Amino acid sequence: MRRHRNARLRFPWIPALAAGLTITALPAALQAQEADWTAPRAADGKPDISGVWDFRTLTPLQRPEDQEAAIDETRAAEIEAAAVERARVADLPSDPEERRLEAGGDVGGYNNFWFDRGATVVDDLRTSLIVDPPDGRLPETQPGIERKTLGDDKPIDRPVRLRVGGIGLDSYEDRGLAERCILGFNVGPPITPGGYNQNIQIFQSANHVAILNEMVHDTRIVPLDGRPHLPDSVRQWMGDSRGYWEGDTLVVETRNFSDLVSSFSGNVFSSVGTAWEMHVTERFRRVDETTLLYEYTVNDPATYTRPFSARLLMKKGDVPLYEYACHEGNYGLYNILSGARAEEAEAAATGGG
Repeated sequence: MRRHRNARLRFPWIPALAAGLTITALPAALQAQEADWTAPRAADGKPDISGVWDFRTLTPLQRPEDQEAAIDETRAAEIEAAAVERARVADLPSDPEERRLEAGGDVGGYNNFWFDRGATVVDDLRTSLIVDPPDGRLPETQPGIERKTLGDDKPIDRPVRLRVGGIGLDSYEDRGLAERCILGFNVGPPITPGGYNQNIQIFQSANHVAILNEMVHDTRIVPLDGRPHLPDSVRQWMGDSRGYWEGDTLVVETRNFSDLVSSFSGNVFSSVGTAWEMHVTERFRRVDETTLLYEYTVNDPATYTRPFSARLLMKKGDVPLYEYACHEGNYGLYNILSGARAEEAEAAATGGG
């Protein structure tokens, strides 16, 4: 999708410590901007947050350890110019045979055309999406919880909780959840920028909000009528969401995640613990005509030593979402793997393998 870009807001970051499930205080300039704008209303009088929202950004989830909490405009311009140059170089024609040899026999699944990593840093020039803890980084994990990362020396066991990657090639069950088209790698909850297809579309009524993810084309239906969560024994890939309004902010609380899903790891190539006890609180609020403030807090006491929170300013899209079919009929990966195994068996039977 094309990005609808506003003039960037310029204001200092305020490092106020969050308590419990409270997100850090908004920068004063953003508060002033919101105060000068009146949100459109839906038929039931609630703020209208419907539409397509783009959440891509160059700002990383975690702050690099050698950076301050915010950068200046000059540094922001340098980061954005470097991203443009990387994309330009990646789009240059190349010799497929040279790429095959350099990659050790595999040119990869995509070329650069399909990636969309964002073109700008966040408007308030923070150096991380995480706003609490104050260092802008994920908290420590609980004793005994290991982070499993694709390619490291730690074995990754079934079930494979990685979003991307896997532990073998003999079965579709050896591959990650995104490769199997079960969960997209950026859809959440919580919604986290990364890769491509970084858009959601929100549909809103008096009793429900539907959040349609462009990636894998899943829709999260969020009741607003006060009904309780599903019983603890009912577990779902994206959890069980319930929403309510706090003034002009839509609050969505999600629990009952499947233990086949990793807790929030911050990296699609890694997993940490399970999401069995994870509780995600999201907040959606319009702050101007083209900006949706999205904040979330993850509380998983079985995996992390404390809750953590992040903030993202989504931008209003100007084109509709198109269907993302992943692989046709969910047979693509199965057919690729079974075909490879059949070739190996044939080669072994004829003495060629």
